[in-house]
Amino acid sequence: MAARSAGLLIYRHEADELQILLVHPGGPFWAKKDEAAWSIPKGLIEAGEDELAAAIRETEEELGVAVRGAFSRLGEFRQPGGKTIVVWCVRAAPSLNIDAIRSNDFEMEWPPKSGRRRKFPEVDKAGWFTLAEAQVKMHKGQQPMLAAFLDLPSEGRDA
Repeated sequence: MAARSAGLLIYRHEADELQILLVHPGGPFWAKKDEAAWSIPKGLIEAGEDELAAAIRETEEELGVAVRGAFSRLGEFRQPGGKTIVVWCVRAAPSLNIDAIRSNDFEMEWPPKSGRRRKFPEVDKAGWFTLAEAQVKMHKGQQPMLAAFLDLPSEGRDA
């Protein structure tokens, strides 16, 4: 069975412009990648875990802050590699400070075949992007999430 992840598309209105929060993956593989490298905060759903609870937990692990609000389900999005991501959107709290993110770490052998293990942040930075910018920055497989978000009735986005 293909893996299932859950995540949050976090948005805000800044100077009358809609912006989406994206995170950049940490670690050496992604260090010099920018276009099509960013993602919504997301992660694997644990066995028996509620999908929305997993999305909230994973987002908190990647940002280091609690995310609260009225969540609207966007749907399920199958990725090119076969994984499905279940996504909700939520308006960012005004207090959300992306400059203060504190991601959890992961460990891997680096450099490859060196026998040395190193820790890296799961997320090394976060940023607010306009819809046009987000379409360039996001993984190609996640871009349909933006279309689903825009298709929501405004009350679904601004609950």
